[in-house]
Amino acid sequence: MMFGFRGGESDETVTRKTCYRIDAKRQWRGLTTADLSEIRNEEQLVEVVKVRCSLTYDKARADVQSWMSGKQF
Repeated sequence: MMFGFRGGESDETVTRKTCYRIDAKRQWRGLTTADLSEIRNEEQLVEVVKVRCSLTYDKARADVQSWMSGKQF
């Protein structure tokens, strides 16, 4: 899971994912914590961003790829 927790993860991993979730909600105001907790991969994030933010697929994909750059999931 990109933003969700599996249990047994290190404190560092939990903190990193929590910060990513907060940052994603700031980036795309239409996303909820529930949305993010269900996302397992980049493609699912693109689809949710597309729908929640009323973007074209290409725009959502470009935004997600830019946002994900340098992040470790």
